Amino acid sequence: MKFSIEELRPTRNGMTISRDSKLGNSTKVTYFSMGKDTSISQESYDRMTMYIGASGWGEFILIVPAGTLCGMQTSNGIVYTEIICTGKDINMNANVKTNEVFALKNLISYEEGSIANMDVVSTPDMKYVLMAFDEGTGLTPHRAPGNAIVFALEGKAVIGYEGKDYTISEGE
Repeated sequence: MKFSIEELRPTRNGMTISRDSKLGNSTKVTYFSMGKDTSISQESYDRMTMYIGASGWGEFILIVPAGTLCGMQTSNGIVYTEIICTGKDINMNANVKTNEVFALKNLISYEEGSIANMDVVSTPDMKYVLMAFDEGTGLTPHRAPGNAIVFALEGKAVIGYEGKDYTISEGE
């Protein structure tokens, strides 16, 4: 199924809207949209949390350690995903620092004639991976043990899923 988070959960001025992705029981994945001039009060979780921007101020990633207060505020509107990591065995890439904001596409580079990937963070139940496909490269059809979300940061690609091809572009 092809969609953009912004289309699934568009911003509404003066409102914050959240939607459970229903992708699993152990790792909580929620889509958020915050309309113009809205905020979410600071809160903390007892687990590491990732915030991944989809639109608005731009694509970003912020990883917050367990017990850290974090709130959101926007004057123009923003759409993002919140992933609450569960379990004690959390592995984070050394290139990613907690409490720092990163542009996702700046964490990985294209490699000539190759596919580059980088595990950003993983637990026994979840893996968040960045991939950069050089022009003309692709993966052979395969199966994975769980659900997957594919988000195009830039460019255009064709994703085959259950016998059907879907063209995705930046922001989808």
